[in-house]
Amino acid sequence: MTETPGPAPTRRGVGGSPPLTPALVLILALAVLALLPGMAAALPEGANGQEPGFHFGQPLWFWALLMPLPVGLWLWRSAARAARGPIHRYADPHLLPHLTGTRELKTHERWGRFLAWSLLWSLLVLAMAGPRWGYTDVRLFHPGNNLLILLDISRSMQVTDTAPNRLARARQEIQDLIEHNRQVRIGLLAFASVPHVLSPITEDTQSLLNTLPALSTDLTQLQGSRLHGALDRAEALLAGLPEDSARAILLISDGDFDETGLEERVRGLAEKGIRFHALGIGSADGGPVPGRGGGWLTDRGGQSIISRLEEQQLDALAKAGGGIYRQADYRQDDTEDLLAAAAVATLPPTASDERTRVWHERYILPVFLVMALLLPRFRGHRWWRRAS
Repeated sequence: MTETPGPAPTRRGVGGSPPLTPALVLILALAVLALLPGMAAALPEGANGQEPGFHFGQPLWFWALLMPLPVGLWLWRSAARAARGPIHRYADPHLLPHLTGTRELKTHERWGRFLAWSLLWSLLVLAMAGPRWGYTDVRLFHPGNNLLILLDISRSMQVTDTAPNRLARARQEIQDLIEHNRQVRIGLLAFASVPHVLSPITEDTQSLLNTLPALSTDLTQLQGSRLHGALDRAEALLAGLPEDSARAILLISDGDFDETGLEERVRGLAEKGIRFHALGIGSADGGPVPGRGGGWLTDRGGQSIISRLEEQQLDALAKAGGGIYRQADYRQDDTEDLLAAAAVATLPPTASDERTRVWHERYILPVFLVMALLLPRFRGHRWWRRAS
């Protein structure tokens, strides 16, 4: 009497098919969230045409929620392909771990990890989309004093006669001007052979402070100190400001210029209502100029080039421009004198009736949630056990 073999057992634990209900729920959730950019654009405005209380600053980031779909498809196909691999010809599924030394993940393990990854990804995308609610109305303020700083970043600003070097001292002087300023809008232009506008005239002093660490003589490839080009660019930036507001230029340099006609150029700016001030960086003794690849710059005779503070030239330029000259030191006198000289507007600072709305960003909330979900995964690390 022969037995009729029953149906072959299925290998669902080895196969790659995901659990039906969680997969469908994930796909539907991602599809709904991907539609949030259009839903956010279609939200009705609040009273008096105001924006709704809750919205996203960058809703286009929600399109990134579609990324888990191709990842899930790849995971399903790779798992199905592995279940039909050649290695299954040599052993039954329950013996494969003893043959290979590894164990294939079961279906609920594989797709559980995928769902966990998708949840973390969705929270990060939510943070990038910029959830925001609550706001503060800020009244716009239009000061009548404007100061454009011209910073010399030529190779001579690397001389170390002022610790740690002239350029670092100049950065500190600019930081002091920004931190002690209360009534002057400030802009920043760096120049050597070519001028570079780092910041136009602005009230955003924090952006100026963030720019300072990046200032270096390596910002320009062609070395030299050409003040004429920097003055032309500065005049163009200041031309759009009201004529009855104070417009001033502050040159921060060692004064090592070999151009002609600088005093006439500065005097012409003063006639147009743009005063010229100067802040000298360096010392009369000076020091050798560092080269780009190390060593010192030399002249045709092989002697090191010594750069000194040209106080007479800077003072003459300041007098021609109707301004003041100060030498940088470690006291606050030079900073206070320059700010006082720049704040001489005939147009008083005014607060307009215009207001801007500053929203309260809440992106940190989903970021904290991601950190909380990831924290248990570090329990197996050695440093966690030592800390416990």
